[in-house]
Amino acid sequence: MLPENIIFIGVLLNIIGYYFYFKNMFFGQTKPNLISWFIWMLAPFLGVFFQLQAGARFSVIPIFIAGFGPFLVLLVSILKKNGYWKITLLDMVCGALSIIALVLYIFTKNLAISVIFVMLSDGLAAVPTLVKSWHFPESETSSIYLTGILGQIIGLLIIKNWIFPIYSLGIYFVIINIAIVFCIYRKKILRN
Repeated sequence: MLPENIIFIGVLLNIIGYYFYFKNMFFGQTKPNLISWFIWMLAPFLGVFFQLQAGARFSVIPIFIAGFGPFLVLLVSILKKNGYWKITLLDMVCGALSIIALVLYIFTKNLAISVIFVMLSDGLAAVPTLVKSWHFPESETSSIYLTGILGQIIGLLIIKNWIFPIYSLGIYFVIINIAIVFCIYRKKILRN
């Protein structure tokens, strides 16, 4: 277990990842999926609330950043003309199911089940970005997902009380970020 203050290295990594993501958004290379990023903003904010209820401390910072960054991506996407990917039927279905999972998450009294609903919601929100990254990898920037992986690993390494509501979101975020990075680079990976 690492000292809690090391979490600020994870925060710095996330800021660096967002810098490159925003830079590519401004140059028109990265076009975020608004449905994914909207849910990615909501779910972590709710997750932080429940993790704090479970007794987490500084280990929630990467989860908070996982919600604050998407808020900024949404803001920039909306303010920048043509700064986002077009919304499809798949996006709307995944978004609706994701919102349903979030509502179930809010009303669940059991912390472990609540966290499962957060992961379900976030995973459904990730589907449009996974599909977009698979078919149009040039429309995404991997920096935010790569630094997200590292930041979440650091968050996991400072956990003192290894109970499901505290560690599960960090592990989930590592896995989903790896999946998105794979979709972005799969053509290069499979070519070699």
